[in-house]
Amino acid sequence: MFIIPAVDIKNGKCVQLVQGKPGSEQVVIDNPEIVAKSWEDKGASILHVINLDGAFGNISKNLDIVKKILNTVSVPVQLGGGIRTVENARDVLNMGVDKVILGTMAVENPKTIETLSNEYGSNRILVALDSKDSKVVIKGWIEKTEKTACELGISLENHGAGGILFTNVDVEGLMNGFNIDPLLQLLNTVNIPVIYSGGITSLIDIENLSKTKTYGIVIGSALYKKKIDFIDAIKYQHI
Repeated sequence: MFIIPAVDIKNGKCVQLVQGKPGSEQVVIDNPEIVAKSWEDKGASILHVINLDGAFGNISKNLDIVKKILNTVSVPVQLGGGIRTVENARDVLNMGVDKVILGTMAVENPKTIETLSNEYGSNRILVALDSKDSKVVIKGWIEKTEKTACELGISLENHGAGGILFTNVDVEGLMNGFNIDPLLQLLNTVNIPVIYSGGITSLIDIENLSKTKTYGIVIGSALYKKKIDFIDAIKYQHI
């Protein structure tokens, strides 16, 4: 299981939002590329980069910062945030990100996953399944679908997705822990790797997750607010 630090970018800065809501910034740090390098220096094997301005509709914003990160670190970077066309996905994959994270586009038009998987290989295509009140939400967590993560997970796996990023929106950013059951249901439903995000606030959480089939976990607020020390966290990393 990989321990994956989050580097969320908004207005050119590294931030942490509460449940993804604009204006809820609790951490704001200049120079995201330096932040990214610091996680690599501490032992991170993968970095999770989200273009929050892209998620909120401005896909081109912060791409210069993403390029700086790619030029600064040597570990793989998975990138998401507002990538809602095949052309957007091609642009960032050609830029050098290891994996592209596709949410709204994947849910609304699964055929695009087939297209990109055939072109770049399924291992470079992650689909984001963000769950709120047991239903997947899209468009920056604003619009609720009628599908569960398990239902969409099976469908998107069949369309060529190489992995799933599963976020429990109900607990994301609240620093109150999380319910592991929805993740276990998903792990028992699909055959592709699942990365979990949302509500991880303690080493006990990480230990519990390490006992499952989870491929990786994304940690944001707990690292930046020093609830979890990354050096302690990666002791649970097994590859």
